[in-house]
Amino acid sequence: MPSDGVKRASDLLVAGTLLTALSPLMAAVAALIRVSMGPPVLFKQARPGYKGELFVPYKFRTMSETRDAAGAVLPDGDRVLPLGRLLRRTSIDELPQLLNVIKGEMSMVGPRPLLARYLDRYPPRYARRHDVKPGITGWAQINGRGDLPFSRRLDMDVWYVDHQSFALDLKIMALTVLKVAGMKGTRTWQDTSEILAIDDVNLTNVSRARRAADPGDPGPAHGDPGPAACGEPS
Repeated sequence: MPSDGVKRASDLLVAGTLLTALSPLMAAVAALIRVSMGPPVLFKQARPGYKGELFVPYKFRTMSETRDAAGAVLPDGDRVLPLGRLLRRTSIDELPQLLNVIKGEMSMVGPRPLLARYLDRYPPRYARRHDVKPGITGWAQINGRGDLPFSRRLDMDVWYVDHQSFALDLKIMALTVLKVAGMKGTRTWQDTSEILAIDDVNLTNVSRARRAADPGDPGPAHGDPGPAACGEPS
């Protein structure tokens, strides 16, 4: 496990370098959002961070506030504009989170910050994903990203907590660049039905279903999701 000082220093170095290099792109994206969607340019929503403490990650706004005839906000998939889809496919919408890294609220690598209202629904095993700072990218993001079942992503978050190292962080950042370049494993909206499955009963059912399909699979409580698509780090 990297020391806090080494990880923080590497976060500042990488985030500072990327902010400097990408600031013209970020300014251009902000202007496009302002013109095509109007203010605000950034989407802000409190999310659980280190030890479950709430913070506000920054993202470029990708959705309109379009409502139906009754005044209800349309589903996420219907509100994502073409520019928003492009930003999400390329992960450019995540670039403002480099500011969260500079502020010390996030790390370059770690579990992605999820919705705050589901914080008290994690079983103890999955609550351990908050033992490290949330990241801009993570082990789940390079092993399937949004194409993974939600419980599998949580398994990978916990695996990262148990196996984190400086070498692993470098590997994840390098593979993230390749994944983003190929625009694989991305979604243009969040499937909230998956998140609603975060409770002991449903996650237990997921474990039972895995064992029924493969008697050799101990399920998410004891399985090791490390040797996935990108292989276990040496």
